[in-house]
Amino acid sequence: MATLVLDNSSLGAGPAAWPDKRRASASNQEPDGDAAMMQRAAAGDEAAFNCLAEKYHRPIIHFLFRMVRNQAIAEELAQEVFLRVYRSRQSYRAEARFTTWLYRIAVNLAVNHARDTRRERSVQTVYLDASDEETGATPDVADDKPLAEERLLNQERGRAIRARVIELPERQRMAVVMHKYQGMDYREIGAVLKLSESAVKSLLFRAYQTLRETLKDFVG
Repeated sequence: MATLVLDNSSLGAGPAAWPDKRRASASNQEPDGDAAMMQRAAAGDEAAFNCLAEKYHRPIIHFLFRMVRNQAIAEELAQEVFLRVYRSRQSYRAEARFTTWLYRIAVNLAVNHARDTRRERSVQTVYLDASDEETGATPDVADDKPLAEERLLNQERGRAIRARVIELPERQRMAVVMHKYQGMDYREIGAVLKLSESAVKSLLFRAYQTLRETLKDFVG
C-alpha cells in the first residue's frame, strides 16, 4: 500500500505527488483519533503524520481552491498547510479538534494570499470540474437531447453558484465553503473562524440571503 514518505523530496513536491488513495486506517479515524495521531506525530511518529496528510490533503485542496479560484495555487497552499502542520507538530496541543487547527492554518494562508494578490485579480478561474477548453465537451454527456440539455443547464447553474460564492465578502465566503462544501457544522466553523455559533449562523444567513438574491433571476 502506498505511503507518504517524509523526506526532502516529498516535502518539496506538490500535492499531486501524494497518493490519491487513502489507507483504510486513515479514513476510519474518528476526530479524537486525529488528535491522537497528531500527538503521535509530535512524538516523532512520521507514519502518523503521513496518515493524517493522506486523509486530509484532498479536502484541504478543495477548500483552498474555492477560496483562491486557481488549482495550481490551491495545491501550493495545501502543500504549505501540511508543511506548517509538520513543522509545528511538537507544539500541537489537543485542546481543540485537529480539523479546527488544520483549517485555521488553511484559512490564514488563504487570507494572506488574497491580501497579497488583491491587486492582481486577473487570474483566470479554472474549475475542477470544467469542460474541455478546446471542444467545450464534458465527459459522459448522453446523446439524448433532453438529458444533454438538462446536464448543460445544471452545469451552467453550478458555475453561476460558484461565481456568486466567490463574490461574497471574504469571511462569508469562508463560512459558506466550510458549511456547504466541507460539511462542517456551526460549532466547527466557529472554532476555525474564532466566532460564536450565533455569529456563524448570522454570517451564513447573510451569505445565503445574498446568494438567493443574486441568483433569483437565474434560478427562476
